[in-house]
Amino acid sequence: MSFLPINREDMEKRGWDELDVLFISGDAYVDHPSFGHAIITRLLESEGYRVGIVAQPDWNKDEDFLKMGKPRLAVLIASGVIDSMVNHYTASKKPRSDDDYSPGGKAGRRPDRAVIVYANKVKQVMKDVPVIIGGLEASLRRFAHYDYWDDKVRRSILVDSKADLLIYGMGEKPILEVAEMLNKGIPVNKIKNIRGSAYISRTEDMPGALKSYLENPGDKANSSGFAIVPSFEEVSKDKRKYAEAFKVQYDEQDAITGKTIIQRHGDRYLVQNPPAFPIETKTMDKIYSLPYERTYHPSYIEAGGIPAIEEVEFSVTSHRGCYGGCSFCALNFHQGRAIQMRSKASLVNEAKKLTWLPGFKGYIHDVGGPTANFRTKACTKQVKGGVCKGKQCLFPEPCKNIVVDHSEYLDILRDIRQLPGIKKVFIRSGVRYDYLMLDKNDKFFNELCTHHVSGQLKVAPEHVVDRVLEKMGKPGRKVYDKFTKKFYDINKKINKEQYLVPYFISSHPGSDLEAAIELAEYLRDLGYNPEQVQDFYPTPGTLSTCMYYTGLDPRNMKPVYVPKSPKEKAMQRALLQFRKPQNYELVYEALKKTGRDDLIGFGKKCLIRPRSAGRFISGEGKKGGKPQERLGSKAASKGKSERTSGNVRGSDKKSKVKTNELIAKKSRGVRNDVSIGKKGKGIALKEPVVRAKSKKRR
Repeated sequence: MSFLPINREDMEKRGWDELDVLFISGDAYVDHPSFGHAIITRLLESEGYRVGIVAQPDWNKDEDFLKMGKPRLAVLIASGVIDSMVNHYTASKKPRSDDDYSPGGKAGRRPDRAVIVYANKVKQVMKDVPVIIGGLEASLRRFAHYDYWDDKVRRSILVDSKADLLIYGMGEKPILEVAEMLNKGIPVNKIKNIRGSAYISRTEDMPGALKSYLENPGDKANSSGFAIVPSFEEVSKDKRKYAEAFKVQYDEQDAITGKTIIQRHGDRYLVQNPPAFPIETKTMDKIYSLPYERTYHPSYIEAGGIPAIEEVEFSVTSHRGCYGGCSFCALNFHQGRAIQMRSKASLVNEAKKLTWLPGFKGYIHDVGGPTANFRTKACTKQVKGGVCKGKQCLFPEPCKNIVVDHSEYLDILRDIRQLPGIKKVFIRSGVRYDYLMLDKNDKFFNELCTHHVSGQLKVAPEHVVDRVLEKMGKPGRKVYDKFTKKFYDINKKINKEQYLVPYFISSHPGSDLEAAIELAEYLRDLGYNPEQVQDFYPTPGTLSTCMYYTGLDPRNMKPVYVPKSPKEKAMQRALLQFRKPQNYELVYEALKKTGRDDLIGFGKKCLIRPRSAGRFISGEGKKGGKPQERLGSKAASKGKSERTSGNVRGSDKKSKVKTNELIAKKSRGVRNDVSIGKKGKGIALKEPVVRAKSKKRR
């Protein structure tokens, strides 16, 4: 095995004088199947194409793009596993100081809006070479979209990048089809029928059926496979039109039921073909068995390597897709709702290979995907009929047709545990607790606690107020409370001291100050002291971002309360960390503003003390001393952030994350870890708190 060429010298060693395909990546070159650029390039190589990689070129230097010459077929461009704007800025739009996907973790190795910058540079220096964009950034920006950083609606990335073709989703099937057509000499502007692709075209240049539909949109005989959404010009001026367009885009992302979507941009049209069909298990097995080096290119060693490899080096990807339906997650637009899985044999074989790697110490960090315990499609109907439009599998209540079965996943974990050289197999990609609670067989839950928790199990209730959870597409609080109780009951039974570490979001659409206060009361009752918290990060491709921009829920077009002012967002964030002295004034103002003076005082239920008392946190601090933070009776120290059941999301310090499965989930930004207290432990409760809903004061 060897790395793919990164310069002319590497090409000459292989006896190549020309590449077939050049891949330009905003991430450093890591040849591991958790990185999209590694999968696409290895897959093309396996089909006989000569592929080279230019990783993180200097966008101001022509020679960085030309160092391996012009490729014969095409240039592929992706910004990396994270949208470049999310990579560069926090949810409060502050520049990040690091980049886990760059040498030594140093920021500044890629431009803002990397796909646009790279594509325009390639068009400048290789005028006659087809440019194909893909990856997360291109996928989530394929339609006219709200851009949080510009605070306006931007055109499709195809328009601004001037690319010839966009491949959305995971990309394996469409890139092979496109490469085959280019190799046959078909011009890129004639490639307009590939599933999983999008392009820009004038009416006269469109395929016959689509052209006929646009010329006679009222003709029902021609309209069954097409959907026109409001134009860029309309959605950029009318928020209701934006929500209407988003709803259609959201509903048509299934390979079986999805239509071709058309959106006018000026005198041209953006055309998104239906999604590619799910990858069969046999093909998935092949993709993950390709000859990856499973580490970063040796040219990065001197700079300190690529930090992002640490979380995935000894992990196994079991599947793709998620039918959880969280509003703040972009998986629907990228991986889709239909589960695509690898075989048991393939997973066990990869785990065996991990034991041969240098540095392996017996611990497999994860066996999972976007959601660890989704192993197969949600129901048998999805196999032939696709996912249901306008309905979710688990929200607001679990569908009666959902298949709840952890048995195969459990068998896989058992087989991997028994491999020689493996001491422990952890599950870090997150367990969907509402799905777990539907399982009447407790075998998986028991073995999860017995064998697969590393002391702390990270879970994502996200909030505790039902009206906010409804906007999030998450189950009600009662479900989480039942899960919490069962988790601690099982751990008590097996005599293990293990803890839950819940993640919460502040300032999500639907969350007002009263909801934030209710969440703060919940944290008070838990004795939980989050060291870092997460503000909602409105990134392209999510239902929550549509709510944030329009103030409407596109599912029913009803108004949604959206906290937008920096002051209110700061107050909501501070309420989640009300014990921190530096947050006192913000918490005090929030409580006063909502008439919750009952939470200012000396009682056990108070969040903060009166100003006259020196601003001590409730029940803590020595008289006359400095303000102190109140710690829970059982506390946890800071650990590495490895949230992979949802999007890895925004805060002031970017985490290391599992990448390929997380590509869409990253659309919410980069998640900070949450920690509490003194002794390296999470939340421990003799009896999990199930608190009555607090009385609201308006």
